Amino acid sequence: MKAKFYVVWQGREAGIYDSWAACEAQVKGVAAKYKGFATREEAEVAFQANAEDYIKRPSPALPSKGGNSSLMRRESSPILRGEIEGIHLPALAVDAACSGNPGLMELRGVIADTGTQVFHRGPYIDGTNNIGEFLAIVLGLAYLQQQNLPWALYSDSKTAIAWVRQKQCKTKLAWSTKNQDLLLAVRAAEKWLHEHTWTTPIYKWDTEHWGEIPADFGRK
Repeated sequence: MKAKFYVVWQGREAGIYDSWAACEAQVKGVAAKYKGFATREEAEVAFQANAEDYIKRPSPALPSKGGNSSLMRRESSPILRGEIEGIHLPALAVDAACSGNPGLMELRGVIADTGTQVFHRGPYIDGTNNIGEFLAIVLGLAYLQQQNLPWALYSDSKTAIAWVRQKQCKTKLAWSTKNQDLLLAVRAAEKWLHEHTWTTPIYKWDTEHWGEIPADFGRK
């Protein structure tokens, strides 16, 4: 069910907002904690509770001595401090989540070693996960360039990484009144790729060995 009310626990001004536009104005560009709810009653209950009761930030898995791994959900992980070979830090991690295909889609970027969210977009109606992953990488590249940060960027999507390198989102999603805002964002992202150069290394996140990417929405 599409969210109708948004709780902002941390942002420019905490509160309950009845539209995504109003919520976005409080959380865009700042470290924020927020979530959407179907009813005002649910939102009011959530607002009185701790954000952590509703928002879970999964960290990558830490391999056990036996060689297996398990998903660890905590604010700080040894992996994110660079104790696992192969991870380049500092880094920005990006990810997308989509309910259905197409469906309600959102995306975000977080600082890999702290879990701090630096951008979030959506939810978009009638989107796909691949489109979200593509947009997340482009937004991540733009963010790092704007902040003049010589970091690495991680995505767990081979498809999206390939699209970015080709500077084209090769989705087959048909244009509609429902997804026009999303596809306009895709056009803007493609335009940015053609008009900018970047030196940011883009790496594929090794989910099999490291667990879920730090930007994962934790809905699996």
